[in-house]
Amino acid sequence: MIINGFGKTGQRKLKAAHVVVASIGGLGSPASSYLATAGVGHLTIIDSQRAKLSNLNRQMLHWGPDVGRLKVESATEKLTTMNSNIKVDAIFEQITSENVNRLTKGVDVVVDGMDNYHTRYLLNEACVRNRVPFIHGAVEGLVGQLMTILPGGGPCLKCAIPKEPPKKPLFPVLGATPGVIGCLQAMEAIKLITGVGKPLVGRMLIFNGMDMTFDEIKVNQDPSCQVCGRQGR
Repeated sequence: MIINGFGKTGQRKLKAAHVVVASIGGLGSPASSYLATAGVGHLTIIDSQRAKLSNLNRQMLHWGPDVGRLKVESATEKLTTMNSNIKVDAIFEQITSENVNRLTKGVDVVVDGMDNYHTRYLLNEACVRNRVPFIHGAVEGLVGQLMTILPGGGPCLKCAIPKEPPKKPLFPVLGATPGVIGCLQAMEAIKLITGVGKPLVGRMLIFNGMDMTFDEIKVNQDPSCQVCGRQGR
């Protein structure tokens, strides 16, 4: 990268990095694409679903002919076409309390591409326990949010969102919204790996595409948090 602060050293760090992308849908598709093309040497993509027609407005690694295919297979094909010099491990599994530790342990960064808070909380807890940076992202409609969890260096997702939001039967999303947030998640991962810039720790970034604004909410670490606070240690 011919960008101030990156250079050959930064590129070597990206080449040596291992990033997990949890779910390869609306958020995971752009995030993994930009990580692959940036030169992250090892991607592990996790998903338990097959591509559906309704996914195609926002899940850019899955195309018309991919409907019915495993998402991890469809995504692996595209990612290795983008960059044939990277390794992609495709894991066709649902993330659960039984396997989340195995899936996140020993990696450099975990990217949250999930569409539910139950699994996000599992990932958050596992990443804090294993001291792995966790980049949270979520979207609805034209609104998205982003936060980086750096274990030992700030608040976790439970500090920011203590209780799981009410579940909705339908989750309308304009396709470009997860594209914005997924790209920002990739940027945060690249920054963390290379050590360039200031990560989004202790802050929740809110994107509103309706009026095209970015706002920031300060997030404090909760000493009583069961995950990262004194009670969780």
